[in-house]
Amino acid sequence: MKGNDIRESYLSFFENQKGHLRLKSFSLIPKDDPSLLLIGAGMAPLKPYFTGKVEPPRHRVTTSQKCIRTGDIENVGHTARHHTFFEMLGNFSFGDYFKKEAITWAWEFLTEVIKLDKSRLYVTIYPDDTEAHDYWHKMIGLPENHIYPLSDNFWEIGEGPCGPDSEIFYDQGEEFGTDPENQMGGDGDRFLEIWNLVFSQYDRQKDGSYLPLAKKNIDTGAGLERLAAVLQHKKNNFETDLFFPIIEEAAALSGVPYGKSVQGDVALKVISDHARAITNMIADGILPSNEGRGYVLRRILRRAVRFGKLLGIENAFMGQMIDVVINMMKPAYPELVDKQAFIKKVAGVEEDRFHATLNAGTDLLSEMLEDSRKKQNTVLSGDKVFKLYDTYGFPWELTDEIAKEQGMTIDKEGFEAAMAEQKERARAARAKVSAKVATPDTTKLDASTLTTEDKDGETKLLLLGKDGKEITEAADGTEVTVILENNPFHAEGGGQIGDTGTITGEEGMIAVEDTKKLPDGIIYVIGTVKEGVIREGETVKVSVDRTRREDLARNHTGTHMLQAALRRVLGDQVNQAGSLVLPDKLRFDFTWPEPLSPKQMADVEQIVNDEIIKATDVNITEMPLEEAKKSGAMALFGEKYGDIVRVVTIPGFSKELCGGSHVRNTGELGSFRLISEGGIGSGIRRIEAVTGKAAYEMMKKDRQLLAEAAGLLKGKPEQVPEKIEKALASEKELQHELEKLKQQQTKDELGSLMKDVQEKKGVPFFGAIVHAGNMDELRKAADVVKTKLKGGAFILGTVSGDKVNLVGMAQPEAVKAGVHMGKVVSRAAKICGGGGGGKPAVAQAGGRDTSKLDAAIAEGIKAISEMLD
Repeated sequence: MKGNDIRESYLSFFENQKGHLRLKSFSLIPKDDPSLLLIGAGMAPLKPYFTGKVEPPRHRVTTSQKCIRTGDIENVGHTARHHTFFEMLGNFSFGDYFKKEAITWAWEFLTEVIKLDKSRLYVTIYPDDTEAHDYWHKMIGLPENHIYPLSDNFWEIGEGPCGPDSEIFYDQGEEFGTDPENQMGGDGDRFLEIWNLVFSQYDRQKDGSYLPLAKKNIDTGAGLERLAAVLQHKKNNFETDLFFPIIEEAAALSGVPYGKSVQGDVALKVISDHARAITNMIADGILPSNEGRGYVLRRILRRAVRFGKLLGIENAFMGQMIDVVINMMKPAYPELVDKQAFIKKVAGVEEDRFHATLNAGTDLLSEMLEDSRKKQNTVLSGDKVFKLYDTYGFPWELTDEIAKEQGMTIDKEGFEAAMAEQKERARAARAKVSAKVATPDTTKLDASTLTTEDKDGETKLLLLGKDGKEITEAADGTEVTVILENNPFHAEGGGQIGDTGTITGEEGMIAVEDTKKLPDGIIYVIGTVKEGVIREGETVKVSVDRTRREDLARNHTGTHMLQAALRRVLGDQVNQAGSLVLPDKLRFDFTWPEPLSPKQMADVEQIVNDEIIKATDVNITEMPLEEAKKSGAMALFGEKYGDIVRVVTIPGFSKELCGGSHVRNTGELGSFRLISEGGIGSGIRRIEAVTGKAAYEMMKKDRQLLAEAAGLLKGKPEQVPEKIEKALASEKELQHELEKLKQQQTKDELGSLMKDVQEKKGVPFFGAIVHAGNMDELRKAADVVKTKLKGGAFILGTVSGDKVNLVGMAQPEAVKAGVHMGKVVSRAAKICGGGGGGKPAVAQAGGRDTSKLDAAIAEGIKAISEMLD
């Protein structure tokens, strides 16, 4: 069976035969769960249902969930089954069926649907779980020698739902190993774990005790990649059809066939694994950056590129890998096709940027190796290896290979110690963030009776919560979450922040600070009791901050209009990469490789304002998702949509799927103004803009600034450009005269500067302090000296303000004799607390300690002398 067939067989089995609701894979970005950086397990997005605080859409659910794990990234490619991206097939029960059904159905799927050999199936159980043992042995008929009790078979994460689990293994045969007992549940490849059944039947308390859960849950996970390896009779996951087409593409591109060498196979496996991760992470809205999820993506992408270089691939190639991934995965994830151009654009820009970084890292490694050789060290220290890995993305394998080529080794243990220390810091940071659902148990509420009619007035406060627990009342100063019978507050979503306002009871008032939505659609508000006491169950008056809402509506509609205008000016290749709608401004991120020109900015602004002047009615309708897409409606990047969607249309101008607040007519925006444009990442630009009152206030400030400028220039506002032109011309003339004076001063100083010229091997050299206001002036002085010192080398320094500037130059004859000015100025800069470098012929550096300039110049002269020796 092909990988896509296995996935579909599993989901169809539980959907059609066992009454489960099939849900699409959730985004790799966790929703409302600050404890997770990325989704790493099938149950992670369903956590609110397992806690019992949120009512699931059905009590039986099945998914094939995309997952990312990078804890063992160094093992990827070296083992048969370590991956950064994988799919976890799962069937879940929230207080419905339990052990008997979970075990029976798992056995039925494995032996009757995909027809695995029963004699090759083994299970592990928790030693005290006699119930699971009896089901496997007496009901299924599994022999005792196929059931292994293991003390590790208990799943728990701190407090909350937990319980024993039962793992199912497949015996791949003696060619994978001959010690079944020791390999069961271990790291051996012969007995391959293919499915884990977790029986959540206890609730762990703070004191460490276990209480039976009122509603027992089932959480299962079957690895799609592992099942594919078993069914396709492959020795490792990478040889299945889920990976091998990518390997074949990379092998053809590099000219390194799979199976030729261990090193080559590892590189091909890494590329195939990482290409899948890169494609799906970008598709879910993750962009390369230096922190959080973006850093994980950047690290994975750069690692793939590095292994491509190890195979001899020098040019950009990730786009071709992404095409293969999307072609393979599109039957299950058709949305990848819609985002294909965007995914390739983001990956391509990051790949190009990394090539420059990689070259810089290679230069640094060369310096490190040379420094170690000078100190007669044959081992590159672990902290240096880690610096290369952490700063430049060098894997230790690449560093090790380059070091060996130069007769050196690396301190692998020191590197691993530094790596472990970093992981521990990351774990400690994550441990500080508590994982909890923001609201108390909502399952007692009848969601069908809750309304979201947009009107202020009286309603009932149905549920009051604090720190994820239900409370009956809250006093002044308490931060609370609230669920109302009718909630007029608009929840955060689609880039728009949540509504604010007030909730007033008989004896107290809550200042509403934010509004959010639970996975089941229930809206809750977050606020602080500002006066008196608020009680659960009381009738309250709710009031939305309507002025703020109107500002949000203007900016949200403005965001739609901005995207439409950008596509008209730049073309349809513009893709949204994120947005933020605030009351005072809007922010729009989009893919574009270069800064917008002033004309492009002006054109975009003009197009939006022309549409505002037309005062076009904004139409909002609801329709099925597929119908909306066929009508040409654009989807918000990274947003998850239901079957019925809301379409916001400005006839003849813009059509998007959106659940946010919008104006009734474009004329309500008043005016639109761009305030900034800049790059925020690899091929991603960001525009900020204002509408309405904010645009008017900015216009007033500009008018005031223009009047002040006219006053300073002693003219009228309309004369400002002319007077500035005259002032600039005058300044330019003065600067020219000043430059001539400085050049003459430098020439006059040459005689004294070069009085201490030394010579070795026929190469003259010296160092001196000169008068220069900045680095640019220092370089010009050096150019003059260079014309006078034929075939020589020199270093010049100056104090500029509170810092030191250094410049070094060498003629071709000096370079040929062994002088490297990049290393000369680097040594000199360290004396005065700075750094820098450059090429053999020319280099520059800076420093902080101005009192050490004399010593720095002396060190530079010494460095040149030593190089000539």
